[in-house]
Amino acid sequence: MLQIFIKKAIDFQREAHRILCAYEGSPSRVVILNKSYETLGKLSIKQDDLFRMALRCCEEELYRAAHVMAWAGFMDFLEEKLSSDGFKKVNEYYPNWKICSIEELGEKVTEHQIIEAGNKIGLYGKNQKKALFGLLNKRNECAHPSSFYPGLNETLGYISEIFQRIKLLKELEGTALNSHDRI
Repeated sequence: MLQIFIKKAIDFQREAHRILCAYEGSPSRVVILNKSYETLGKLSIKQDDLFRMALRCCEEELYRAAHVMAWAGFMDFLEEKLSSDGFKKVNEYYPNWKICSIEELGEKVTEHQIIEAGNKIGLYGKNQKKALFGLLNKRNECAHPSSFYPGLNETLGYISEIFQRIKLLKELEGTALNSHDRI
């Protein structure tokens, strides 16, 4: 009897989210973003945790915090990409950095420089780099005192774009950009 009640409650909740997610200001739209998140595939435990926190912040209407958490998840993903060869390419382009670990990268180098490094070593092209700088700027507006107070729509768009950037980086994995793309 209890199992039937629980199943009906879960079915009701799913149907309510399906109906309510069509309304612009509805927090049920986070459910749709959850589905996008699931399509990213395998992420590290830390990245998974950071993105789940970002989605939870959306549900609780903590939109600035959601931006910050989503960006932290993206940066962890990017740092992992930069470290995939033991930082050989990074240290080749930036010999003064002498990076040996992800922790050291985070301590010695700004996020702006990390984005630049991703472009230099061929993880992505100039357009992707510019887009990432824009996302970083938006995160900075949310992480530091400012008059920017994003709403649900801005936050869902921001997180969705981060998911798309990760998806693109995963698709580019294994394909080298030619020198023209890196300019």
